Amino acid sequence: MILYVSDLRRSIEWYRDVIGLPFRFEGDGYAEFATEGCKFALYHRDKLPELLGRAAIAGGPGGEAAFVVDDVDAEMERVRAAGAEILSGPVDRPWGHRTVHVLDPDGFVVELAQEISRGGDGGGT
Repeated sequence: MILYVSDLRRSIEWYRDVIGLPFRFEGDGYAEFATEGCKFALYHRDKLPELLGRAAIAGGPGGEAAFVVDDVDAEMERVRAAGAEILSGPVDRPWGHRTVHVLDPDGFVVELAQEISRGGDGGGT
């Protein structure tokens, strides 16, 4: 997943310092994190014409990044203390995740999900 961001430095710091992703490298409007099992990167919106042949439009493109964590409640407290805006959760989902949703600096939704047994009551807190 590559998110198109308006302020590359701010987004690098947020995903590195708030979410806790290990930073890999940055260059030419692109930044990548050292994630396992998937690629997660950021790309400056101003450079979209070079990449896609067109500029970003208002309201898009958008997306959600989801990361599996060991303890979603602890992660929620950690990211809240780091200044992240909590949108929802933690909530137990019937598909086997306990989730919390936070907002990144560009308005993308970031889901932190902990694997739990399926078929929970869906109540959460």
